[in-house]
Amino acid sequence: MGEAQAVEQSIDPMESIFVKELVKQWRAQDSYGAWEGKSDETLLEPYIIDKEKRKTMPIIGDPDPETLWRLELFYNAVGLAIERETGNMVTPMMKMHHEGFGRMVLSAGRLIVVNKQLRDVHRFGFLTLEKLAEEGEKLVLAGVEMIQKYPEVANYG
Repeated sequence: MGEAQAVEQSIDPMESIFVKELVKQWRAQDSYGAWEGKSDETLLEPYIIDKEKRKTMPIIGDPDPETLWRLELFYNAVGLAIERETGNMVTPMMKMHHEGFGRMVLSAGRLIVVNKQLRDVHRFGFLTLEKLAEEGEKLVLAGVEMIQKYPEVANYG
C-alpha cells in the first residue's frame, strides 16, 4: 500500500483528467486571446491559496464575482470530466447566498451525481496544485461511481 501512495504522489497534477478539463474551461473563457501566452499553471494560480495568503483573508466575508466564477469553472470541469468518463451529460446547478454559503449539484438525467454543500466560498482554494487535482479527481470519481451504480436513473428520459 505504501508503494501505491508513493506512485500516486509522483503523478504530475497537470496530467489529471480533471485539471485538463479545468484548463480547457479557462481557455474557453478567453474570447480575446488575453491568456494565450500564459501557461496552464499561471491560469490555475487563483485556485492556490497557501497558508500565508489564507491568513490575510477574513474569516467571514462575501464572495466576489471572480471567486464565484472560479467556483463555477471548477464544478463545470468536474461535470465535463464525468461526461467524458461516462458518456452521460452532466448539468451543474448552483444556489449561492450572497454571504458565501450554498449548494452545488451536478446531475445526470434524474440522478444527482455530486451534491456539495458550500461554505466560506470567499476562501475557495487549495493549498497546492496537487490538492486542487486531488479534490477534483475525487469528485469526478464519486460522480462516475454514482452513474455506474444507478445507470437507469442517469439515462432516464
